[in-house]
Amino acid sequence: MLEQVNLDKKVSKENYKPEAKELKKVLSSLQQRVKQAKLPVIILFEGWGAAGKGSIISDVILQLDPRGFNVYTTAAADESEKRKPFLWRYWNLIPQYGEFSVLDRSWYNEIITDRTDKKLNDDEFSDKIQRVNTFERQLSDDGYLIIKFFLHISKKEQKERFEKLEASELTKWRVTENDWKNNKKYNELYTVIDELTERTNTPNAPWHLVSSSDKRNACLEVYRTIVTAIETALASKQLKESMPKMTGDAIDYGNFNLVKMPFLSEVSLDCRIDDDEYEERLKKLQKKLKNLHNELYLRKIPVIIAYEGWDAAGKGGNIKRVAAALDPRGYEVCPIAAPDKYELNHHYLWRFWKHIPKTGHIEIFDRTWYGRVMVEKIEGFCTQEQWKRAYKEINEFERELYDWGAVIVKFWIHVSKDEQLRRFNDRENTPEKRWKITDEDWRNREKWDYYESSINDMIKYTSTDFAPWTIVESEDKKYARIKALEVLIDAIEKRLKKDK
Repeated sequence: MLEQVNLDKKVSKENYKPEAKELKKVLSSLQQRVKQAKLPVIILFEGWGAAGKGSIISDVILQLDPRGFNVYTTAAADESEKRKPFLWRYWNLIPQYGEFSVLDRSWYNEIITDRTDKKLNDDEFSDKIQRVNTFERQLSDDGYLIIKFFLHISKKEQKERFEKLEASELTKWRVTENDWKNNKKYNELYTVIDELTERTNTPNAPWHLVSSSDKRNACLEVYRTIVTAIETALASKQLKESMPKMTGDAIDYGNFNLVKMPFLSEVSLDCRIDDDEYEERLKKLQKKLKNLHNELYLRKIPVIIAYEGWDAAGKGGNIKRVAAALDPRGYEVCPIAAPDKYELNHHYLWRFWKHIPKTGHIEIFDRTWYGRVMVEKIEGFCTQEQWKRAYKEINEFERELYDWGAVIVKFWIHVSKDEQLRRFNDRENTPEKRWKITDEDWRNREKWDYYESSINDMIKYTSTDFAPWTIVESEDKKYARIKALEVLIDAIEKRLKKDK
């Protein structure tokens, strides 16, 4: 794609001033419309060293109200960030609805550097490209506008700019030894960048390759592109909101291998365990899990445990028995409640990405991202379009974590409708347990059949070979605790064996 850029383009000062003035004025006024429409905008800048990214970013943000944007400069990942999935730190940079994130380098810089330094082979390079395309598509599907710039200059132009910067005491610090190394391997970098931009030039996040040999030309191209992209996105958003909602689209769970699972009505709930056997097996299993936790830490293997289940099914007690076997320095329990206003102003997966553990650690989610296809779906907190595409997005999310190296264990804690009623009544009639029962629990119970249908779909479309569901029979809570521990231990042991 880079060969399409005309590096000889120039704009005279006389032509630049009036057009730039008008474009800046329009961009400034567009920010208020972006806020009102709750349109989230990501503007990312990639480009050669000394191509002018910093000065253009500075010029762009001068036109914006500082209360509505953040600028992020992406450096090489530090040791802590290296212990998280590749996209983790970039999910943390996405803006709220109605605001801007301006990125001085992005996820692309990391790929370019690693590919050029031979840290990524062909398959790994392709895998990173696929992850980025998925990431950008998920954001775009949620309404994010992604504007991607690459500022292009020739090797000769870059060398001359480096020399000019070094000639001044005030600016020579801006040219590093690594900058000169990159100039020497310009052709190699060119090949990587050209392929990367070609393979990530998607309809939802196209590249805008800008000739930056002439700074006035570069500035005008950037402003024209931003203004046009925002105006188009606002018009498209308005049109979409005015159109009748489409219904009946088939569920898309993505191109993943599913594990066949029974419907909840097919699961026998007669499983029981006596007290003596429970105590003996609990002690042995917790001891085993404790030893495995040490090995996970040493081998830097992360574990993600997702708990879903009926109200009063026994999730809390189940989690407590798992946590009792773990080193408190190496795990966290993340209780998921209804999203607050700040969380609702982001892509729904954003708040879960924030809690992904570092390598060697365990994260236990007490309720999860599956709320999207259960409570949010049933209560109308998201559109049909949103919950139908969530199955694919969730599978992609879990695949990203699995490929990173995580062990993913997902439990549905299952009880009968009659047993739930008995436990609800027990809570209401026991003073020290009364805090556990709420009006919302009773309202949810009235929609049992709707929930059961949604849960069956959830398990059917998201029980993948890399993150299968386990239905845990919890009519007898003690049996459920033993089963969960056994399933978790088995999953960890299989992962450790595979790793060896």
